[in-house]
Amino acid sequence: MKSFKILWYLLLLPVFLITSCEDDSPELGRMLSKDEIHFRVVQDRSIDEGGNTVILINETPGTVSMWDYGTGRSNRAVDTVRFAFQGEYVIKFSAMTAGGVVEMDPVTIEVTEDNLNYVDDPLWTALTGGVGEEKTWILDIEAKYFDGPLYFYGTDNGWEGACMEEGGDCWNWNPVYADNTWLMPAGDYGTMTFSLKGGPFVTVNHAMLTSRGTETGTYFLDVNSKTLSLTDAAPLHDASRDGCVDDWGNIRLLSLTENSMQFAVLRKNSCEGAALLVYNYVSKEYADNWVPEEPVETGPDEGFDPEFAPGELLTMLTGGPSSGRVWKLDAAGNPVDWIAAGKGWTESSASSADWGWNASWDAAAAGSWIRFDRFGGTQNYTRSQNGTTTTGTFTINEADNTITLNNNTLIQNPESWMNPTSNTIKVVKAFPGEHETKGIWFGTSYDAGKDEWLAFHYVIE
Repeated sequence: MKSFKILWYLLLLPVFLITSCEDDSPELGRMLSKDEIHFRVVQDRSIDEGGNTVILINETPGTVSMWDYGTGRSNRAVDTVRFAFQGEYVIKFSAMTAGGVVEMDPVTIEVTEDNLNYVDDPLWTALTGGVGEEKTWILDIEAKYFDGPLYFYGTDNGWEGACMEEGGDCWNWNPVYADNTWLMPAGDYGTMTFSLKGGPFVTVNHAMLTSRGTETGTYFLDVNSKTLSLTDAAPLHDASRDGCVDDWGNIRLLSLTENSMQFAVLRKNSCEGAALLVYNYVSKEYADNWVPEEPVETGPDEGFDPEFAPGELLTMLTGGPSSGRVWKLDAAGNPVDWIAAGKGWTESSASSADWGWNASWDAAAAGSWIRFDRFGGTQNYTRSQNGTTTTGTFTINEADNTITLNNNTLIQNPESWMNPTSNTIKVVKAFPGEHETKGIWFGTSYDAGKDEWLAFHYVIE
């Protein structure tokens, strides 16, 4: 209780300092006596015959309420608390006055009947297993459900990541733990058990945080606001961030299913800026029965490193003897890809939007084309772009499927880092017999260290 008082005092100190300045006094103000503090604890039996609904009322003007009702805490002047389980509950009230905290004598109430409607909700069941049950959770340090144990969100993100304020501080970074082990040490962080056996009790065993050890307390889940309050216990977390959160019991729920759960707590501004620290958990039952998926071995993309019969590539490019074929960039489809070890990743121009394919590439591709032909008995290459036509010849090395454009290039975009300036290109992917619908991929640069081609997709106009 002492630390709770100190926290409230620090939070409200600026208010009392302002009051002090207005009174032109160096003192914070006068400490009220207990006789001057008036509050009421009312059991509304018109709602619950067993007295489950309790109304807390602070009737002392100019003070800030500090309620501790056993299953949670509140600072509202008037608040309504609903106890699902019968039993005795001690209501503690303190008033923050201009001169300090005045602690009143506690009030003990008795709830004579259970009202399990207050915990009869799918979210309560997902958290606890249901009335009369308990459920144990662990930090997902082994990435059995999430990508890792800790994500970062903006201060205005809420349930399922939605932004709660238009134009608010909404963003997210979901680091893969395997690539970011600096986030927190690997290890057994302990267990967190939520119970509905006779009451909303929580037990947290901080195996990696010896300064906390095992904590026992109570909790309340607000299914409407998607918030969770813990009293006398903190959720499982890493030691390095223990001092970066003012109130570990003030939790915003981001997701909760039978097997997974995400708690968000507010990081202090002094710890790299205000943000939501999102801790990811899985149920212990899920973790104990988890079986890793077998990696699916997939081969290279269809058409990668194609094999052609003698003269087949030349026919594909030109259409045949004494003929020509016009090709254009697949701007409306999937125009560019990074093909690593035979596998590409882009699906459309949106896959690399802005930093790869962008408006300047759309402009470069619009109305532009290239043509391979065999008119006049020679292998000719023509590029038409921005009203300018350049012509030349081309040769094919059938041993490695490379094409040399003599004194010419593919369609250009000098504004882009991807601009293909080489006059030697490689057929990275092609589809003999299906080229009229699937086009051809021309590799323009190669990274041997990654076995990766930058390739442009051309289709028949």
